[in-house]
Amino acid sequence: QVYIRAYQLTKKDLYKRVTEETLDWVLTEMTHQLGGFYSTLDADSEGEEGKFYVWQQNEIEELLGSDAEAFIHYYGVTEEGNFEGKNILFVEEPISRMLSEVAKEQKMTEEDVWELLKRSRKVLLAERNKRVRPGLDDKILTAWNGMMIRSFAEAGRILNRNDYTNAAIKAASFLLTTNREGQKLLRSYKDGKARFNAYLEDYSYLIDGLIALYEATFDLNWLKEARSLAKVMIEQFWDNQEAGFFFTGSDHEELIARSKDFSDNATPSGNSVAVDALLRLHMLFNQEEYESKAVMILHMVSKPLERFSTGFGHMLCALDFYLSRPKEVAIIGNRDSQDTKLLLDTVSSNYFPNLVLVFAEPNDEEAKQLIPLLADRSMVGGKATAYVCERFACKQPVTSAEELLEQLR
Repeated sequence: QVYIRAYQLTKKDLYKRVTEETLDWVLTEMTHQLGGFYSTLDADSEGEEGKFYVWQQNEIEELLGSDAEAFIHYYGVTEEGNFEGKNILFVEEPISRMLSEVAKEQKMTEEDVWELLKRSRKVLLAERNKRVRPGLDDKILTAWNGMMIRSFAEAGRILNRNDYTNAAIKAASFLLTTNREGQKLLRSYKDGKARFNAYLEDYSYLIDGLIALYEATFDLNWLKEARSLAKVMIEQFWDNQEAGFFFTGSDHEELIARSKDFSDNATPSGNSVAVDALLRLHMLFNQEEYESKAVMILHMVSKPLERFSTGFGHMLCALDFYLSRPKEVAIIGNRDSQDTKLLLDTVSSNYFPNLVLVFAEPNDEEAKQLIPLLADRSMVGGKATAYVCERFACKQPVTSAEELLEQLR
């Protein structure tokens, strides 16, 4: 998601390529045949931590020959190494800055440097594949898959990659049929069986992913599922006494105390993702309960947000979404027409994080009944038309990409 958004901000194709290389690898190495995403690859192999992943400088020099100097510079490789005498390959500076620096040093274009790095990685990957592989943790966790669904959905929409969108669809379909018992979610799938009661993060992450998937496909089923899961999440996890969501559901095995987590660490807390998702659902369905519960949580954590802001990264994003007068964009048009695609691309190819996007064809009455933003909307002059709104108060409808962009900005 970081690289996707950097691409939207800068239009630097480098970020697009990094995103695609990463997600292509996930599709190849970390995806279950039925669509879910595996959890992790182990750190150690043959009893030694990192052995599969790390490199010595002389290995790289022997494998890459004349390409080695640029590669070593870009990835900061040294004879001493950065991990127990060997090198973990990583880019210390922003990737665009390092690419420019290496290009200048090597007297090459940035495009040529990127191609050099690309073919060098393929050489090293082929060599690494000869090593003993680390173990695969093939659990499919609902929460982590929710994050992946959002990433693939956003990437598919923004980068025009149907295979990414399809991967998100396949994963969502897998979770909603396999990691589910009635209307309730299950936490984990492994060895052909789903088990364990889901936690708050399983619900909030998946709801968040389904909203992103709707914006990538405009399939109403994803919004319906998101709304259904939000209902269960509120019923099972909401604290009616003091507000906020508990980590465990009301039908979970009895614990000494039911805890709540609000701080964002390596992954965001279930509460912070729930706030973000509920605010978006409120904009989509105009249902006050969603917004009121989200705002209660923001009030609960206002003091910690002020005092320890670095521990609440995702919650701050949710707060920014709430305070920024986020825009609601409704587009009416024929899905396959060029004028519709231009309007949709205008939204997708620019960085507007505080925005929800809905779409319907002119005669799609189901969409117009389900989503208030689409009610009574029609095409103007037979052209695809965009309505930009704030809290359901809309500007004049527009039919050109230039006018839409001006309103969004």
